[in-house]
Amino acid sequence: MMNKSIPRDKKNDYSPEIIGTRHEFIVEKTGKGVDHLCQYSFDPSITSGNIENFIGVAQIPVGLAGPLVVNGEHAQGEFYVPLATSEGTLIASYNRGMRLFRECGGIKVTVVDDVMQRAPVFIFDDARQARDFGIWIDENFDEIKKAAESSTKSGKLRNIEQYAASRMRHLRFNFTTGDAAGQNMVSKATFFACEWIKTHYPPLRRYLLSGGMDTDKKHSAINVLHSRGKRVVAEAVIPSDILKRIMGVTTEKLYAAKPFILAGNQMAGSINNGAHSPNGLAALFIACGQDVANVAESSAGIAVTDLDDDGNLYMSMTIPSLIVATYGGGTGLATQRECLEMLDCYGEGKAKKFAEIVGATILAGEISLASAIMAGDWVSSHDQYGRNRT
Repeated sequence: MMNKSIPRDKKNDYSPEIIGTRHEFIVEKTGKGVDHLCQYSFDPSITSGNIENFIGVAQIPVGLAGPLVVNGEHAQGEFYVPLATSEGTLIASYNRGMRLFRECGGIKVTVVDDVMQRAPVFIFDDARQARDFGIWIDENFDEIKKAAESSTKSGKLRNIEQYAASRMRHLRFNFTTGDAAGQNMVSKATFFACEWIKTHYPPLRRYLLSGGMDTDKKHSAINVLHSRGKRVVAEAVIPSDILKRIMGVTTEKLYAAKPFILAGNQMAGSINNGAHSPNGLAALFIACGQDVANVAESSAGIAVTDLDDDGNLYMSMTIPSLIVATYGGGTGLATQRECLEMLDCYGEGKAKKFAEIVGATILAGEISLASAIMAGDWVSSHDQYGRNRT
């Protein structure tokens, strides 16, 4: 006997009636209720375009950390940061790092690049045809750019990288996308460009809109080198006496541990030589309506420390592929919009500001966990704050 399909309404699949029908369907099929899933405070119609077969919400606890002092080009001043997590000690740890940097004068954050890609592959009869196609692409960039940008108001084609293999030519289209994360935007724009190319370059046999070199929602070395989303650098100088007073460890001790940690990261083949930046990224992404799958790319990190002659510790974290948005996607959902508005980061013109706040938050978490490990209170903190086993 075939299972009954999940109930849907072709005219309005977000009405209270069809959602109630799906609740009844769940109870009938599983014998389990949805008392908590179905408790929410917003009109479910706002989720149209964000989710299908809507039945309710996952209520993840949201805590507040701060104030976080950011010395950015777009984010300047104090911010209270909402973090959604079920991990005890996470908020406390980030809060502690924010306190430290507050006493050090804040965190300088810089967005050094901003780009989103789609990377089609074009297939020919042989390698020479593929090579000649690459020359033609360079010669016709202006027309290709015009075709791509005809599909979008915000997307701008910056350049096209080329990579050769066998009888293929992989092209990596690089766009700026305003305040949207932009993956869907650049997919459409690149499709328009590819169709123009197909019409105007007869030797082309076929193409695939994504040939794999965009590495969408996957980590890759090319994104670390060339950036995807925002490339953000957060940095600060920490006097030893402040670190000792707040974290219980000296700058010298923290710096001395770095070579051993780097060796372990190298042996493990890690994509991040820092402490735990995906913790803060995931918590911010969930709270602020970001596509959580983008943590896969955004989790790459390059941590650098340096000790000066006076014992002051320079610390920085580079996030080469931070994919965030303040417009579109999940940013307009009810609670997610509220969290962005807490940071004055909802809507157009705010994406780089949000990226700077994210970068500063990550650095606060890095110093806190690294210090806890060296001071010996990492495990005891989890015992104290993270013991909910119900």
